[in-house]
Amino acid sequence: MIRGERSLDHLLRGMNPVLHGGQYVFCALPPGAPVPSAAIAVFREEEATTIVIAREDAEGHRLDVVYAAAWITLTIHSDLDAVGFLAAIATILAEERISCNVISALYHDHLFVPYADGERAIEALRKLQRARM
Repeated sequence: MIRGERSLDHLLRGMNPVLHGGQYVFCALPPGAPVPSAAIAVFREEEATTIVIAREDAEGHRLDVVYAAAWITLTIHSDLDAVGFLAAIATILAEERISCNVISALYHDHLFVPYADGERAIEALRKLQRARM
């Protein structure tokens, strides 16, 4: 596997954030409950299993929604050892008073912001990206 980008400057210049259409929700499943195959993220904790899933799929499974989000993918292939990238992202979003929940996968970082703030978050991220050009 090819390593991802580690340079903070390259990461910020090349992040190219993409806002996915639709609403994505965080739901809690009791321990041992089956995870719907439509879940895009799963994290098992002692208290419950947290899943992220499209709202329509959650409704189809009659799951209680805990948090509704817009999903943004930073399309640059970031290395899991990169330093400062998510701190810069969190800082710019905090300046706009937008909360952010991050899931880092092997190739990309995925941001979940309050659904109503999705477009504002994209604008803030693109502004940060342009400032590094």
